[in-house]
Amino acid sequence: MGKQYRRALTLEYFTVGYNILEAIASIIAGGVANSIALVGFGLDSIVESLSGLVLIWRLTKHKTISMDEEEKIEKKATIFVGMTFLILGAYILIESVRKIISKEIPDPSIAGIIIAILSIIIMPILGYKKYRIGKELTLTSLVADSKETFVCSLLSVALLIGLVTRYLFNFWLSDPSQPSP
Repeated sequence: MGKQYRRALTLEYFTVGYNILEAIASIIAGGVANSIALVGFGLDSIVESLSGLVLIWRLTKHKTISMDEEEKIEKKATIFVGMTFLILGAYILIESVRKIISKEIPDPSIAGIIIAILSIIIMPILGYKKYRIGKELTLTSLVADSKETFVCSLLSVALLIGLVTRYLFNFWLSDPSQPSP
């Protein structure tokens, strides 16, 4: 396996490991604060881990099979990563509607704010590195996965804005699940 493939594989192992930790922390913090946004963010981290696992599977096949087989696996990996995008989009839609209907009131969460800040710092760097290596290796699946990582960083920004405005200003519109005063 070439140096760039090993780097890509290392980035994917980091992605999966980080996202599993992020998922656990977010789901626990969300449960404590009754925050659907935090729990949802944790579930998003699980979806992103699925994309990372697909890439690990894809990258470990490099040089172990024929070029034709590798091309087939690249196409499958790209489709699987695309499917995780669809799962993520469907999840965000369903949770947003559920939040508005259920009107559960979350508590402020310092832990959630810390999780969001860490993700805002880590995810863009990780996404950029995966994107660059994906372009160098002409791996559409890795480029697609890098874009999912960028989406995660944008979700982190939205999460941080909501949690901070809820924490500092008790602003009820920062979380659509909270009814107006």
